[in-house]
Amino acid sequence: MKPTGLVLAAALLLVACSSVPKDASGEQIYATLCARCHGADLQGGVGPPLGPGSSAAQAPDSYLEETILRGRGRMPSFQGALDSGQVERLIRYLRERQT
Repeated sequence: MKPTGLVLAAALLLVACSSVPKDASGEQIYATLCARCHGADLQGGVGPPLGPGSSAAQAPDSYLEETILRGRGRMPSFQGALDSGQVERLIRYLRERQT
């Protein structure tokens, strides 16, 4: 495995082991599970940007929900880690930041 592969594997393991409180805000969920790959300011990094002007900003909520729950590409699934309310709050947070 290449060094970049090791870094990605370690990041995914950290994300998989992270948990968020049931009542966490969308911002808290993002900071805990998403920011490592998508950037603290949604600017992207290992994962694509999610901020204003990104393809995620143009995608419907259902696409974001499916991506969060099932994963996409190198992104892991968060189906077992987040309940429907947490996913809703996370998407709401992304939409607020995308405007």
